[in-house]
Amino acid sequence: MKTFLSIGAGPGMGFATAERFAKEGFQVVLAARNVARTQELAERLTRKGYKADARQVDSSDPKGMADLVAGIEKQHGSIDVLHYNAASARKATLAEQPRDSFNEDLAVNIGGALVAAQAVAPKMVEQGSGAILLTGGGFALAPSADFLSISIGKAGIRALAHALFEPFRDKGIHVATVTVCTLVSPESKEASAVAEQFWHLYSQPKDSWTVETSYAPAAHEHAA
Repeated sequence: MKTFLSIGAGPGMGFATAERFAKEGFQVVLAARNVARTQELAERLTRKGYKADARQVDSSDPKGMADLVAGIEKQHGSIDVLHYNAASARKATLAEQPRDSFNEDLAVNIGGALVAAQAVAPKMVEQGSGAILLTGGGFALAPSADFLSISIGKAGIRALAHALFEPFRDKGIHVATVTVCTLVSPESKEASAVAEQFWHLYSQPKDSWTVETSYAPAAHEHAA
């Protein structure tokens, strides 16, 4: 059974994407800072008949992230899909942003994604397959002065995906991002649509892999 690891697994896109992969036969590991809420999400999946487990992790802590990945690999043999979904969406302008919190925000919004990719890559390279999926955001394309740290973080997520795409494709690993250009609520049609985008990226034949798709409800509904 293949293993899907969600880091920053919240009740919206994180849960919806995990459930989408669980439906395809993946065992799911949900990891986030709030272990009680994460356990609750995992139990929702197990009640539906899926294999799901919950772990606690602080995505801004590099050692904790590495230990998480090592523990899951020891238990399950490999991580076939990593979904990095953690974000600190602080509303603060340049004048309002506390100095300490800016670095903390960046550690979650982009640093954790880099560390997670570093942690899962060796085993994926060894087996010649895997996927690293990153939740992007519209702020990467249209940054906001009111949401500086998440704007910079999502620009970083997009840069990470595009930078790693070619070298990792040569190793059999699909790095991709969904640039989500809307707010997404738990158990919403938007959450399900984003999850479907991630599944679509994962399901692409290797000779037609793409690095990025964008999700905006109006555009999506028009295209449909």
